[in-house]
Amino acid sequence: MKPNTSPRSRFLSACLCFSTLAVAQQPAAPRPPQPNENMTLRVANEVRRQIVTLPEYGLFDDISFNVKPSPKGLEIVLRGSVARPILKSSAENVTKKVEGVEKVTNQIEVQPLSRFDDEIRARVYVAIYRHPTLSRYNPNRGTPLFQSWISRVGGITNDPPFGFHPIHIIVKNGNVTLEGVVDNTGDSTIAEIQTNSVSGVFSVTNNLRVPNSHLMEMMGKSKAQTKK
Repeated sequence: MKPNTSPRSRFLSACLCFSTLAVAQQPAAPRPPQPNENMTLRVANEVRRQIVTLPEYGLFDDISFNVKPSPKGLEIVLRGSVARPILKSSAENVTKKVEGVEKVTNQIEVQPLSRFDDEIRARVYVAIYRHPTLSRYNPNRGTPLFQSWISRVGGITNDPPFGFHPIHIIVKNGNVTLEGVVDNTGDSTIAEIQTNSVSGVFSVTNNLRVPNSHLMEMMGKSKAQTKK
């Protein structure tokens, strides 16, 4: 069959070739500037500072976050678990105000509001922070467990013990998760045993960390290999 070589056909072919060439030669849209490492570190440190200094943040809460690049700055993804709903919104509000933060995604879980869990928080707090070995972690040594009438009437969740507590107690429907940092694995084990001994506790997840534990483990293996 003879190919179509009419003037109209040749015109359409030329237009198609020109259009394809124009698309191929069109420069790619410039990518938005990506935040550098210094900016990311600065924002992360400021977000952390803003959260841990919130008046509502205490030993029954645990908040973490991820930093992700976004078109015009950084996106902060908030995660974790809190005992009071107000802390979820407070953490989001202070994070939004940090310079360099463009977007905040709030995935913080609010623990169930129950008298049962409130009583477990109080008992686990006593079991851990009044233990002879672990009492050094308690900033309120020598003071009453309940500091105000709010604690006695409304429960320890609404009025948690003040001060910095390195072992955080997260309670959800009788299941306890320990978060935070302790000096050594022995303290971590004691905290877990004490929590397991509390009546009403269904399960215990021990996420307590020991500083440089992985490094010390690697050094120990290296020394053992050297002796061989």
